[in-house]
Amino acid sequence: MLTIDKTNLERHHPPRTFSDRVAYRAVGMLRFVASGLFGRRYRHRTIVLETIAAVPGMVAATLLHLKCLRRMIDDRGWIRTLLNEAETQRAHLMVFVAIDRPSLLERLSVLLAQGFFYNAHFLIYLFSPRTAHRIAGYFAEDAVRGYGQYLEEIHEGRQENPPAPALAIAYWNLQPDARLADVIRAMQEDEAIHRDINHSFADALESGRDLPGPPRI
Repeated sequence: MLTIDKTNLERHHPPRTFSDRVAYRAVGMLRFVASGLFGRRYRHRTIVLETIAAVPGMVAATLLHLKCLRRMIDDRGWIRTLLNEAETQRAHLMVFVAIDRPSLLERLSVLLAQGFFYNAHFLIYLFSPRTAHRIAGYFAEDAVRGYGQYLEEIHEGRQENPPAPALAIAYWNLQPDARLADVIRAMQEDEAIHRDINHSFADALESGRDLPGPPRI
């Protein structure tokens, strides 16, 4: 069984193989584009990026489900794990939508970004599941860092820290007086979980090992 340390926000998987380097650079390119488009507008940036971040878990779960059906094998709990990842990313999105409604331009950006990324990630997973999971792992690493920067901006007074939406309080079981900073800390832990799950999945595929059992968090 795979054990996840969601409190370790510094963990990084150094790119070792060609596949790793492709994944790392792909995520770096997405980061560069997002930084250029949104800068320090963290709420708007998060709305767009979370619609993309919800894609890898859904793609992986769908294709793993079909693989298990074809081979008539058990998935060892991974389909549910990957679907939960996609659902959690959707929860992240809905928090920021509740705080700041996206503009028409941002909705158009979401439409284009999600359409491109879903099809690209689907094709990557068909040809190299290891690379696809590594992309998801690096994407989660980047999210951990990005949410850390957002927290610094809040603590230093450069970003607002409004009350947490009711849906966030219910989803993460937060205190009734929780603020946005409390929600972001919970999101960081979620992203650390996704980071470890996807890197572990990629490592197992790289070594030819059977996948570990469902993670214990």
